[in-house]
Amino acid sequence: MIFIRLTPTPDGQSPSGFEVKGHAGFAPHGQDIVCAAVSFLATTCTNALESIAGIVPKVRQKDGFLAVHVRPEELNDQAATIFQVFSQGMRDLMDAYPDHVTLTTK
Repeated sequence: MIFIRLTPTPDGQSPSGFEVKGHAGFAPHGQDIVCAAVSFLATTCTNALESIAGIVPKVRQKDGFLAVHVRPEELNDQAATIFQVFSQGMRDLMDAYPDHVTLTTK
């Protein structure tokens, strides 16, 4: 199971970070489309925070774990949109693969 946790801004209007941990277990290692989808979306959104929103997020990463956070005062419109796209994409994956992906808000 992949666990995704969104960290909301203090006002609760937009995520200001996320954590992804675990493995989907949908298919054998190297063939797991659920893991690939989660990894791709998380990496793309992390990179977009810097390349599009101009924010360098705090990132922690190890096998099966990625944490990405932005200080709420650094959030801009582009970062908010990137986090909303991340959130929507992960909700879509959770709806499609409910036995392999779960999404919560901190």
